[in-house]
Amino acid sequence: MYEIDFVEFPSSSAADSSKFFATAFGWTAASYGPTYTDVQGGGVVSFGFQQDTAEQTTAPLVTIRTDDLERAKDSVEAAGGVVTAGPFSFPGGRRFHFREPGGAELAVWSPDS
Repeated sequence: MYEIDFVEFPSSSAADSSKFFATAFGWTAASYGPTYTDVQGGGVVSFGFQQDTAEQTTAPLVTIRTDDLERAKDSVEAAGGVVTAGPFSFPGGRRFHFREPGGAELAVWSPDS
């Protein structure tokens, strides 16, 4: 199973970004430390804001959910993708980032068991 279920945006202030969406649309936010916020309520896809410049991508990061992270990594590499980060753990699971042959960076994640 592979499905897009998360988009991460770079932000100069994760707290201000999440506060904006809470105020404007009534969506809820969960802070995961001083530089990361997850926002729920935007439909089937949730999204987050990454303030840490060392962790930010230059464009929104589309994240694909899977049940088997290692198999997904193998598939990405076999198809010509280049792993750019990870796999690594984060609150709720593990993920890796990759660049597809056209140059877009995406991520694949798997929730903790």
